[in-house]
Amino acid sequence: MKKLFVPILLILSPLCTLQAAVVEHTLDNGLKVLVKQDDRAPIVTTQVWYRIGSSFEYGGITGVSHVLEHMMFKGTEHLEPGEFSRIISANGGDENAFTARDFTTYFETMAADRLAVSFELEAERMRRLALPEDEFLKELEVVKEERRLRTDDDPKALTFEQFNAAAYEASPYRIPVIGWASDLDSMQIDDVREWYKKWYAPNNATLVVVGDVDPDAVLALAEQHFGSLKPEQIDSPKPRREPEQRGEKRLVVRAPAKEPYLIIGYKTPALVDADQPWEPYALEMLASVLDSGSSSRLSKELVRGQQIAASVGVSYDAFTRLPGMLLLSGSPAKGHDIHEVEQALMAQLKRLQTEPVGEEELARIRAQLIASKVYEQDSVFYQAMQLGKLETVGLGWQLVDDYVEQLSAVTPEQIQAVANKYLTAQRRTVAMLEPQPLDDDANSSIATYSGADIHGR
Repeated sequence: MKKLFVPILLILSPLCTLQAAVVEHTLDNGLKVLVKQDDRAPIVTTQVWYRIGSSFEYGGITGVSHVLEHMMFKGTEHLEPGEFSRIISANGGDENAFTARDFTTYFETMAADRLAVSFELEAERMRRLALPEDEFLKELEVVKEERRLRTDDDPKALTFEQFNAAAYEASPYRIPVIGWASDLDSMQIDDVREWYKKWYAPNNATLVVVGDVDPDAVLALAEQHFGSLKPEQIDSPKPRREPEQRGEKRLVVRAPAKEPYLIIGYKTPALVDADQPWEPYALEMLASVLDSGSSSRLSKELVRGQQIAASVGVSYDAFTRLPGMLLLSGSPAKGHDIHEVEQALMAQLKRLQTEPVGEEELARIRAQLIASKVYEQDSVFYQAMQLGKLETVGLGWQLVDDYVEQLSAVTPEQIQAVANKYLTAQRRTVAMLEPQPLDDDANSSIATYSGADIHGR
């Protein structure tokens, strides 16, 4: 069996080196432009990444980044509310935006010969947003309703929000992207205007273009539309470092729900602060050993094998502005309880700490993971996402070229080492959702929670 996996890796690795080169240029006003030519289809994706998200916020104005994202579609000095979207649609394009902890991103995907349209529109709202109060008041109510539906009335999302608030003491990752309800209730249009003026400037943004384009022509077009925009004085936010956790934290969330839900989180480094540069890649491989499809350990052993869990999941992100957590989650199967799920997950982690992952299993996981990264290159949108995220969180887009090689180099010993170093009781926070009776309205509003901490329009 082992021989089957070696050729796969030999085939996959060269694919990652066949990508077109990324062209980087910074305009005089500080706007960084990244262009990658991909002529497999006559389309282009344009993404504008602003280095601002919920982790830049503070008490009293939480949610302002997300509210501002909504307002970016509500008119500029030369565009009426909603006109931005109508123009994109009239040109056969798709557009949207999302807010996350570390960034806010706006994007359009269009025919390649329509690139100038997206540039003109994005440049217009980068520095000339209208921010009328009547539109703000209407959109604020939309965001409040979004919070009620996606968080307050979603027991898993509510548990995740409470989990973050308990797990993090000082890190701004404790702030929900959508904001606390009380801050939304007291938000004023001047809060949004000040946030826009402070952060929405060319020297706090990265323009990413991937598709069937000529890089030189894109740079000339960027200079034409964005070059005259004035930069802003950008002061780096003060560090809000998370203190060392000195013992396990546990909390119970009681809310109307159909079933119990468990979240276990361990404070872990990201690439930005790891003791050793290989550790985040080893943590990513560790997460994949546990949860990377139906053949991974948690699915095979806890869901189908022992049938203790109805669902389980693991997530970890090495590419963040601040250190975060490795998260495990799950719900019990019929006839089992949440404590059995917790014990089963703890047993799986103990196994990783005491037994190195077998070479055959690791080779299979590695091949699956690398293959998925390679296949993602079929999407111009995802290629732009990779470049934009890495650049915006401060790691540099060049890391894209090293990613597959770094994953391929992870050893069983390294996975075992990070399991023992970081998956300890002292670093652990556990949240349990204790279901309360459902009324008819609550029962109809229960949604499946993905665990993603990203909000879009």
